[in-house]
Amino acid sequence: MSKSAFVTIIGRPSVGKSTLLNKMCGEKVAIVSRVPQTTRNAIRGIVNGEEGQLVFIDTPGRHSSEKKMNKKLMEVSKRSLEDSDLVLYILDASRAPGEEEEEIAKLLAPLAAKTIVAVNKMDIPGADFNRAKDFISLFLNIPNSFSVTSVISAPVCDEISTQRVFPVSADTGEGIKTLLSALFAMAPEGQPLYDSEYYTDQETGFRISEIIREQAINRLRQELPHSLYVDIADMEFKETGSQNSSHSEIPRGELWVRAFIIVERESQKGMVVGKGGEMIKAIRLASLKELKKIFDWKIDLDLRVKTGKDWRHNDNTLKRIIDR
Repeated sequence: MSKSAFVTIIGRPSVGKSTLLNKMCGEKVAIVSRVPQTTRNAIRGIVNGEEGQLVFIDTPGRHSSEKKMNKKLMEVSKRSLEDSDLVLYILDASRAPGEEEEEIAKLLAPLAAKTIVAVNKMDIPGADFNRAKDFISLFLNIPNSFSVTSVISAPVCDEISTQRVFPVSADTGEGIKTLLSALFAMAPEGQPLYDSEYYTDQETGFRISEIIREQAINRLRQELPHSLYVDIADMEFKETGSQNSSHSEIPRGELWVRAFIIVERESQKGMVVGKGGEMIKAIRLASLKELKKIFDWKIDLDLRVKTGKDWRHNDNTLKRIIDR
């Protein structure tokens, strides 16, 4: 009996959704940053196991804001919830639930029958699993259809009988195997949607733009990351040969990419370029280092900066970069 399911990941900003997705997939699928709301798109990561296949959809962190961009991001997560077979709700064990957490719980209430909860960051001193579990019991009526004995060593107790609420650490990987087993157990029967060698279905240009954005926002001041996006202007692949894989021949070659980091104001360009071009050079080299881990090809990156005045208030621009 093969299992197959789309699983939407939802939670507040900075609860570790992208880090957990990468850990479950065993590869870098989503970019990671300490800056809240780094994720802007519905990122797909694929987990293949003996039980079948889970296709995870990492959504932007949900928080209350009337800004146009945030409303657009919330539409992305809402669509993903409606289309998914299962929901993975992630809470931060190191933070007390607040109003935003209550809003998410209310959003998930009609979907409780297909929701599993991961209480992340259990490796952090002061993490409180019981606080998160009490919140779930109070605000989200998840059916107790089965229980799983946790293998994570947590400060609360040695063994925790969980009813769809799992203590995990995305950083260390503790509790991930138990969480995946529960998700597979709840998944409906079905055939895999992707070949077994896939761990994401993201297009090459999108992955490159996300890696560049990750390296940029991790090096710039906190207020600037939300004011930039990355546009891939041109890509050209020059094939130099091929190598055999288990299913087909993979082309060898060099990929030339011209990309632009787009900021909102002229005054921000200097921050991205840096003194003597040091910042843009650092972003470029760090991006190439990360891209080398992902792609078999040699990549030649031409990275530049330009202004897209008030792009966060432009409906066409937001649609183009968020709905891709």
